[in-house]
Amino acid sequence: MPKDVSPETMPELSSSHIFSVKGKVALVTGGGSGLGKMMATALVRNGAKVYIASRKIDELKKQAEAMQKLAPSGSASPSVIALQADVGSKAGCYALADAIKSAGEKSLDILVNNSGITWGGMLDDFPEEKGWDKVFHLNVKSQFYLTVALLPLLEAGKSNTKQASVINIASTAAIAPIAEGGLGEPGTGTWSYQPSKAASLHLTRTMANSLSEKFVLVNAILPGVFPSRMTSYALTNNKEILEGVQPTGRTGTPEDIAGLTLLLCSRAGAHIVGQGIVVDGGQMLQFVPKL
Repeated sequence: MPKDVSPETMPELSSSHIFSVKGKVALVTGGGSGLGKMMATALVRNGAKVYIASRKIDELKKQAEAMQKLAPSGSASPSVIALQADVGSKAGCYALADAIKSAGEKSLDILVNNSGITWGGMLDDFPEEKGWDKVFHLNVKSQFYLTVALLPLLEAGKSNTKQASVINIASTAAIAPIAEGGLGEPGTGTWSYQPSKAASLHLTRTMANSLSEKFVLVNAILPGVFPSRMTSYALTNNKEILEGVQPTGRTGTPEDIAGLTLLLCSRAGAHIVGQGIVVDGGQMLQFVPKL
């Protein structure tokens, strides 16, 4: 029977050690705004080298310059690299992977598949291409193809205690429907966004099942309401209502997503695989009646 670990043989358990991302190399898609910017900033601030990718390169470069100032002394220089990319197609995903390789990277420790879009419209007049196809291309297909394209780098140099981390950004909409007008204009619905996020969550579990044996850990984060372009209408017009349904009385902040990011990307999260982690301040608990 295995013996209990004694204090003398206990591994290093300080937070600075088990939550460390220092020296790791990361790619965050959609890293110039919203959740992607929060997550990228958390990684940079804690010593990682981070590539941020987006279609709008001018704005992305500005964000990279701002993040660079937050890098701790002794970090890689530069610590933040902006890459123009459109991951809405398989070709775009492979082009981004090639750009990472061309930058000289032989290994990738962290991939955050954050890029995503939504579309709101009337139930009886919802467009096929913009409403359905583009949403699923970016919210689901890109997570699959970019992970596959980067798999050789993600696998390189990994072990059962030094894994690569892939984080797919889903949403609480993956597990709970949003009513018409819930986050947008009255009478409109996000008919494709919600099933796309459910697909992202199931894709996460499917890929985790295969990639964990390669020491590539795939998990999903299901955020509730955080400040972003996607939630700007709701936070501008219905802020009090949104905060009123939160048990904590507030919506998400950068600290909330940063803490979970550091957990999943560090040794602290090395035994978490195939999970969809809700970070919503307990909002989903409102769907369970209080007895």
